Amino acid sequence: MAGRILLSLILCFVFIHGHAEPPEDTRQVIQELFPSATVIEDQLPDLPVYPVYQLQELLGYAYVSTEFSKLQGFAGKPITMMIGLDTRGRFTGVKVLHHYEPVFHYGIGEQALTDFVDQYEGQSLTEQIVIRSSGRSGKSTSGNVVYFDGVSKATVSILIINDSVLSSALQVARQKLEGFAQGAPTRARQDYFEPLDWDQLLERGYIRKFRISASDVEAQVGRPLSIYPANVEPDPGEPFSEVYFAYMNSPMVGRNLLGEERYQTFRDRLGDNGNVMMVMSRGTYPHIGSDFVPGSTPDRFGLNQNQLSIELRDLNWLETSHPLSVPGMPDMNAINLFRVGGNAGFNPGAEATFTMNVVLARNHLISDTARFGFPLAYSDDLFETVEVTGGPEFVRDPIWIGLWKERWWQISVLVVSLSLLTVFFARQKTLTRHPKLVRRFRWGFLFFTLFFIGFYAQGQLSVVNIYTLFLAIEDGFSLNVFLLDPVIFILWTYTFITLFIWGRGLFCGWLCPFGVLQEMASWLGRKLKFKQIKVPDYWHRKLILIKYPLLLSIVAASFYSITLAEQLSEVEPFKTSITLFFVRHWPFVVYALGLLAVGMFIHKFYCRYLCPLGAGLAVLGRFRLFSWLERVKRCGQPCQHCRNECGINAIRKDGRVDYNECIQCLECVVILRDDSQCVDSIIRNRQLRRGAQILATDAAEGQKART
Repeated sequence: MAGRILLSLILCFVFIHGHAEPPEDTRQVIQELFPSATVIEDQLPDLPVYPVYQLQELLGYAYVSTEFSKLQGFAGKPITMMIGLDTRGRFTGVKVLHHYEPVFHYGIGEQALTDFVDQYEGQSLTEQIVIRSSGRSGKSTSGNVVYFDGVSKATVSILIINDSVLSSALQVARQKLEGFAQGAPTRARQDYFEPLDWDQLLERGYIRKFRISASDVEAQVGRPLSIYPANVEPDPGEPFSEVYFAYMNSPMVGRNLLGEERYQTFRDRLGDNGNVMMVMSRGTYPHIGSDFVPGSTPDRFGLNQNQLSIELRDLNWLETSHPLSVPGMPDMNAINLFRVGGNAGFNPGAEATFTMNVVLARNHLISDTARFGFPLAYSDDLFETVEVTGGPEFVRDPIWIGLWKERWWQISVLVVSLSLLTVFFARQKTLTRHPKLVRRFRWGFLFFTLFFIGFYAQGQLSVVNIYTLFLAIEDGFSLNVFLLDPVIFILWTYTFITLFIWGRGLFCGWLCPFGVLQEMASWLGRKLKFKQIKVPDYWHRKLILIKYPLLLSIVAASFYSITLAEQLSEVEPFKTSITLFFVRHWPFVVYALGLLAVGMFIHKFYCRYLCPLGAGLAVLGRFRLFSWLERVKRCGQPCQHCRNECGINAIRKDGRVDYNECIQCLECVVILRDDSQCVDSIIRNRQLRRGAQILATDAAEGQKART
């Protein structure tokens, strides 16, 4: 009888959890994410997640990231991950199943990728995860922001992974986890406005006020404020901290605070996307500290909504010389505009939670902390409900926007330098009359290209970018994937435009970091008095064709296998030399150094004969609109001076410039402008002198005849 009862219970348990199980390899990965799991069910019919149980207790869900996020990686294909999320919204782990990111496959190694994704284990969706390009991981003093140690050589790939993990986890949490559901979305009413003073805005709930008294803080820390070295004890009747929140997207709030003209400027600058909150405070402990960096995330306070941490980032748009316009407003110690949202999104008409973290240092080693939480909800009058179709989506800025903001100064320096280079090339006919100026500018710019564009900003273009473009077109083109690296995007845009003006040479001769290394290797070889090998013209014309089949092979292979294409693209030494600073497995280092060594004897050997990127640029460069390098009648007939001086052998015997091979070093133009070097100038000057002598002789003889 007991055996029958036990069998019935087993059958009942199997019936309850008797759904089909996932494939064995998938099951093994999920088991690693949930070590205590006893039952792993197949994907649910309504959502592609795998429910995971310990006996009859639901532990959480596992899912494949690409089922929810198709964000393309640096190689143009999504990074596929298995992600575990428990019932409280905490990550049980992240496992990378498949990816095509070349920097990990053939660069810094897979361990760097594994170490990064391991940081998600134990972290919660209620926390704001911030990626640091370098430095240690850890939590902020508020405990609401978690800093992940990024991979400095793979910034784009890492940020794509983080965005994919968070956005997919939010979609799962909002549909399957209790407390994470998102209410009906709202937006500010744009037709709702009347002039109000400060007190009226507060009374109607259009601006929210939160007050923390000295006694509130002392009650939490258990000590009087007078013992702390920092003078944080307020005057009698004054608050310890008084914080105000104003939702600036609402005209009722924004127009009253800023005034009509400044609010319109604010709206024009903000555009249609993004939520902005003005945060103001007075008292001895404002909402930001004296060490707050404009444009960064605050660490003294935070916002949560639906258990999710809301990202706050200072816009740094306020001019301190222009006070707010609303009558009756008290003096504030600090005022900031914060963009609100991030991956979690933000619903302005729904209730959120404002948390204030007070950290008081007793000495340089010991601090006391007090944490306060307040509900933040505005008057319903300010908002209207937005009708949505489809699933529970959330509005957030594309990931590339944050990347461009983070690297704004690199972008500024690059744009200024490219503008300067453009002016230099546009005025080359005038400037090449000054050989010393041209050579100094060229070498100065080459150093800038190598150390800033290459080593620092990692702006080395590659044949990988070419086949990524073709794959993106095949898969449904999206500009977002190319905007992920602002330096690369700007360089490609500039290079593409200048191909039709000056040809391939502007990039290859001035903006390619590895090209600069070859230029330096050639200079060093000449200084060391190494014999410079001049490849015979017959063999040179055949060898320059090698790079074209290399380009075709790599692009064709990318449609068959990304892995094969990445392996073939290792013909480029760029990753080894520029991205990884020669810190790589020894065969790659030997190959890159070998090319530079050959370049000490044969000028720019790799550029001329092996570079598939140069081949791709040369193909487009054939459609250039102008031939800027001036030639004269005697060039090549009989003068061969420019041809003999051209280290890259881009001038033919008849004097024509081969723009497919020319690197626009401008040496031939300098020679043409130099009366002491150009044969045409020498002959013309000689003829002028002879003509002058003949005229002088004739004049002398005429004078003698007259006398």
